[in-house]
Amino acid sequence: MKVLYFAWLRGKVGTGEEELFPPPEVKTLGDLVGWLRTRSPGHAQALADTSLIRAAVNQDYARLDHPLSASDEVAFFPPVTGG
Repeated sequence: MKVLYFAWLRGKVGTGEEELFPPPEVKTLGDLVGWLRTRSPGHAQALADTSLIRAAVNQDYARLDHPLSASDEVAFFPPVTGG
């Protein structure tokens, strides 16, 4: 699974992209967030408040209950504003 981090999330995690192999119990986006928080203090800080981040799975916005597969691309980013 490819996981991408954008903007301030990248700074806190320390990388813009990771190729990860989550354990089998990670079945949803919410499960992934919980698992990622255990990977490092930076991950924990970046993903601490899910109201401050948005996520996309395979380039489509997704909620925490979205199911995941090993071949998915998951991106985390701050809320986007338009103008």
